[in-house]
Amino acid sequence: MEQAIVEKRYLEAREKYKEIGVNVDEALNKLTSFSLSLHCWQGDDVQGFERNASSLSDSGLQVTGRYPGRARNVQELRQDLEKAFSLIPGRHRLNLHAIYGEFNGPVERNEYEPDHFRGWLEWAKAHELKLDFNATCFAHPKASDGLTLSHPKKEIRKFWIEHVKCCRKIAAYFGRELKAFSIHNLWIPDGLKDLPSDRWLYRHLLYQSLEEIFELDFSQTQLKDSLESKLFGIGSEAFVVGSHEFYLSYAIKKGKMVCLDLGHFHPTELVADKLSAILQVSNEILLHLSRGIRWDSDHVVILNEEIETLAEEIVNLPNPEKVHLALDYFDASLNRVGAWVLGARAVLRGLLRALLLPWARIKEAELQGDNLAKLAWRQIVKDMPVGAIWDYYCLKNNVPDEKSWPQEIKAYEASVLRNRD
Repeated sequence: MEQAIVEKRYLEAREKYKEIGVNVDEALNKLTSFSLSLHCWQGDDVQGFERNASSLSDSGLQVTGRYPGRARNVQELRQDLEKAFSLIPGRHRLNLHAIYGEFNGPVERNEYEPDHFRGWLEWAKAHELKLDFNATCFAHPKASDGLTLSHPKKEIRKFWIEHVKCCRKIAAYFGRELKAFSIHNLWIPDGLKDLPSDRWLYRHLLYQSLEEIFELDFSQTQLKDSLESKLFGIGSEAFVVGSHEFYLSYAIKKGKMVCLDLGHFHPTELVADKLSAILQVSNEILLHLSRGIRWDSDHVVILNEEIETLAEEIVNLPNPEKVHLALDYFDASLNRVGAWVLGARAVLRGLLRALLLPWARIKEAELQGDNLAKLAWRQIVKDMPVGAIWDYYCLKNNVPDEKSWPQEIKAYEASVLRNRD
């Protein structure tokens, strides 16, 4: 779309929002403060660059689809990420899993070193990106029975404890070098397919493992720890050791973050409602943005009611910066680069919509007991020209508007991705 047309539509839309008491320029300024952490594992179907990994399905994970163009090495993955970032407005982050190091041969996970990720660090510096990190406690022979940090065998637990310790050191290394904290998130597949005989035992073992992992403290300016729960998984339908209640209790007691994944709760649970509850007693939260259909199916994020509700909760918090946003899905049934862009832009559009709501009028109506007016204002906004505001934001960030970016993805697929298979 021509620049003059975008700017004209923006000015007209800004006036319409002004009529209902919304300052569009202020909303756009706030939107620039939100940073998303893009997940590297969408680019290659959670394969990573190890030579001794085992099947994802052994740990209850599954990637479906065979769309052409999967990144086969670190160079291709970085190339795809660069394309994705070029189509997403704003300044964002990259979220690495531990199996994406450059190992140059077999390296056991309890021997990972910062040097294995130096290439990522230099790449991040070149592209002005910050880095987050995740231990990879799955797709490994020592996780084949679905247990890691809560394994009854001490030698298995010790292996995974050492792996997570290595990963925290790597995340702190990123934080020091980039002069910005790195979030290290811990998710483990631990659980049982059928009824457990002793729930206490497994959770006690996990608690002890975490105590050993967190013995070493790092500055919060370098490293922030988060713990990710799950309701159930494939192969852990009856019992998950790291439940929401377990990690929430541990995180509050130890001053850590909880990670709330949109696909890790019961379908009727509203994750948005948990933010204001947890942040009364916890300093920060990490959100993993996904889209579960019937189960934790990790579908690509789209702008739906769940994202809009979540965004409304975030922008109304007294300290929105205390909520860290990361994408987390893996879908091989569609263009993988486009999946990054679609999901990221959907989240940002949801935040913009939330910022453009006439909150002063909505809250005033609620305090006065005028529930009809409170709902009516939300309906009025449905007809407002938010698309014109979004296209202007994209223009100012030198990325394509909403109708144009899919064409960029198609061109990239034709010139790059189709040549990989």
